[in-house]
Formats: sequence, C-alpha cells, structure tokens
Amino acid sequence: MVFSDSTFTSLAPYIIVSAILLFLLLEQLTYLRKKGNLPGPLFVLPIIGNAVSVVSDPTSFWYKQSSMAGTSPGLSANYLIGKFIVYIRDTELSHQIFSNVRPDAFHFVGHPFGKKLFGDHNFIYMFGDDHKSVRRQIAPNFTPKALSTYSALMQLIILRHLRLWEETFSGRPVSLRNLVRDLNLETSQTVFVGPYLDEEARNRFRADYNTFNLGTMTLPIDFPGFAFHEARLAVKRLASILAVCAGKSKARMAAGEDPTCLIDFWMQPIVAEIESGNPAPPHSRDEEIGGFLFDFLFAAQDASTSSLLWAVAMLDSEPEVLNRVREEVGRIWSPESDALITVDQLAEMEYTRSVAREVVRFRPPATMVPHVAAIDYPLTKWYTIPKGTIVFPSVFDSSFQGFTEPDRFDPDRFSETRKEDEVFKRNFLAFGWGPHQCVGQRYALNHLVLFIAMFSSLMDFKRLRSDGCDEIVYCPTISPKDGCTVFLSRRVAAYPNLSL
Repeated sequence: MVFSDSTFTSLAPYIIVSAILLFLLLEQLTYLRKKGNLPGPLFVLPIIGNAVSVVSDPTSFWYKQSSMAGTSPGLSANYLIGKFIVYIRDTELSHQIFSNVRPDAFHFVGHPFGKKLFGDHNFIYMFGDDHKSVRRQIAPNFTPKALSTYSALMQLIILRHLRLWEETFSGRPVSLRNLVRDLNLETSQTVFVGPYLDEEARNRFRADYNTFNLGTMTLPIDFPGFAFHEARLAVKRLASILAVCAGKSKARMAAGEDPTCLIDFWMQPIVAEIESGNPAPPHSRDEEIGGFLFDFLFAAQDASTSSLLWAVAMLDSEPEVLNRVREEVGRIWSPESDALITVDQLAEMEYTRSVAREVVRFRPPATMVPHVAAIDYPLTKWYTIPKGTIVFPSVFDSSFQGFTEPDRFDPDRFSETRKEDEVFKRNFLAFGWGPHQCVGQRYALNHLVLFIAMFSSLMDFKRLRSDGCDEIVYCPTISPKDGCTVFLSRRVAAYPNLSL
C-alpha cells in the first residue's frame, strides 16, 4: 500500500501522540519494574516525577519517604527528574552503601545531581589509590598543630561576630540563620585560605557561594537564566579563586614561611617534596587543589551553620544543659583573662563536647548522603538496587535507632560512664562511615565546641518562640523553621580582648 504525502501529514499528529503515550507508558512500567515490592507511589508524573514536591517542601517529602520505608522493609522508592531513587531508613542497609563506595558498587555524589553541579574532577568522586593518595596529602591539615592554629582563628571570628550581633540587635529579636552563615563563611575563608583572599576576592566569594547555595535547592535545569546553571558557573569561579590561593601558598611555603591556614599545612609537604628533587605528588596541581578545597568548603560551610543554629535552639530549650555548660567553661576559661581558649582547655571541656556531639546526633546537618549505583546491587535477599539508581542512606533516621531514648536531647549519653558513642557507634553516622568518612570531623567538632563555649559564656539569649519554630526546614542542610530567632544581650562586663 502506498501512502501519499497528504496521508502522512494527516497521520502525523496521531503518530506523535502515540509515540508520546508509548514513552509515558514505558516510563511508568520501567519505574514499577525497578520499584518491585518497595513502598512508594504507584504512579509518578512523567519525566519530572515528584521533583516539584522535593523542591517546594523537602521536609514533608523526606518525612513521607521515611514513613513509607518504616522499620520493615526499611526502604522506599520514588522518581525525580528521570531518576529512580531508593531511600534507606535501616542503619545496617545504610552501612552496605557506605562500605561499598568503589567503581563497581556505589559512587558518592554528595548531591542528587552533584556531577553536573560540581563537575567530574572532585575529591568526593575519587576511588581507590587516587582517593587514598589525596587523603594522605591532606593528613597534615588536621594535626594537633594545625587544629590549634585553626582554633585560634575560629575564636577571633566568633568573638567579632558575637559583638556585632549584640551591638546591632540588642533588645530586639533576630533570626540567627543568615548571621551564622556569615560567621561560618568568614571562618571557612580565613581558616582555609586566610592571607590569600583580599577584600574584593572575599566579596566575590560570598556572592558566588550564595549563588551556589540557591542552585542546590532548585530543579537541575542547566540552561542560562536558571538557578542551577548559575550555581554550576559559580562553582567554577569559586574553584578558580581557590586555585589561585593554592599557588600563592606554594610560593609562600617555598620561601620558608610558617603555615598560618589550612592550605599552608597542605602545601608545605608538597613543596618540600618538590624541593627535594622528587616529582610533584599526584593531584597537587593548583587547579585540582582548588576543586578539592571547594569540596571541603561545601562539606563544612552549611553543615556547620546547621549545627550552630541547633546548638542555640537546644541550649535555650534545655536550661539545665546550658547551666552545666556555663559552669564547666567557667571553671576552665575566663573571658576576663583576655586569653584564647587553649587546646588543653578545649580538651578539658568534656561535657561541652558531649553537648556538641549530641547536637550532631539529634540534628545531623547532612540528613542523607546520596550515592549512585554503578551496577545492579543485591542489597537484600529480596531486593536488588538497579544500576543508575540514586540511593539515599538516611543519617537522620540512623541517629534515632539504638540509642537510649533517642528522641530525647541527652548529652550524658556520650559521657565516660555511658559511652553510647561506642555502644551504638554504627548508628552515629553524622560524619559518614567507611572509606569516605569525613576527614575534617575533629575540625568541625572543635568549631562547634568553641562556639557553644563562647556563646554560652559571653551572651544571654532567649528564644522568641512561635508555632512550629522548631520544625525542620532544608536550606540546604536542616535548620529550625524560624531560623532560630532570639533576643541577645551581653552576659559579661566586657568582652575579652583576644589576639593571636
């Protein structure tokens, strides 16, 4: 049978509609096949799936995923922007993901669309010998000497911001979310690359990081004018700025100067290796270092903001905890001494450190740690995760499994007598597990302990409570719904006169 052009023209709309309907049917069938017996929606919107829900109200979306997973089977499914996802509530199943980050199992991505956002060449995407090599390189960043240097810088920045907050907002309520973000951004800039960023570079850095932050919470539309696209470009600019800092640090370390920030501690052994006549270590080019530094910044910045906000919220809601922190810090350090808290004094603040650890357990900032399945992976006897699936092990859910009265904020669980951090070690996943466990966890905890110690000692504060103020919102890590709105006033006769 021969069809004329006019016949094809008349049939074209039907052919197109049929093709679209076939595509949509195949999409649904593919989703249902991958889902198997897992709890999850029976029907998902074409192409975008439930992306609108996860962007517009992420808190409700992830609560529903957790509720669907339940205690059994501990897994649930969904569909986002053409990607099949599996949410993992069960701790032991989460351990299977964390312990099998390798080319032929799971790839850590840090964000559901991380490779698009960060690019392909980042520390978080490394495996095997390359990953081990870079972790060995950055070991000098977290020696006692390095951590002591960072501690001094942190205290000066915390004090400067506390004074500014009190002088600017004394007597009226203020949401701490943006203030704490600014404090943390200055901390990251100063501790990581302090002397190598002038004021203009710091301002550009701040603007680009805000652009990046906005892009992490939007649909991954990579076209000009969309927030995700602008965020991807901002990442490139930020990595370039940090690469310049790496080059300046190498030059300064080659001149025999003492390290004053994290990049110096990192570059010092690299420079020594080169000067001894050996080839430069792998992954030590300025451009690579710039990308790695951005990974660290991303890991530290918003996570720390979340923890500091929840620390204030918990101290306000638990007066007995606050009083014990103030009593302990007062025995060890006096603001009137005009001296920095030393490393030894910081180590003595055992209860305050327990408070910090409980903040991280009770409200883990990175509630989920996305990975992608590189193969069809048999997670259980009855379910195999299909290749290409984005897997979300829930750190948040694990934090409320096993521990004694897990829904209660109880710093004493980390005391020497109870040692729940050891007894329930497998459930404390806030810093990850396995080969990609956070390398900077001592740095992060030290910063949180110092903030709690100084904020509690120097400031009086009272939460302005409102309906739902303690509800969790994602921005992109979790924070109180009201941004932790408080009244602030100075608690001491005079602020300490601190200097290096």
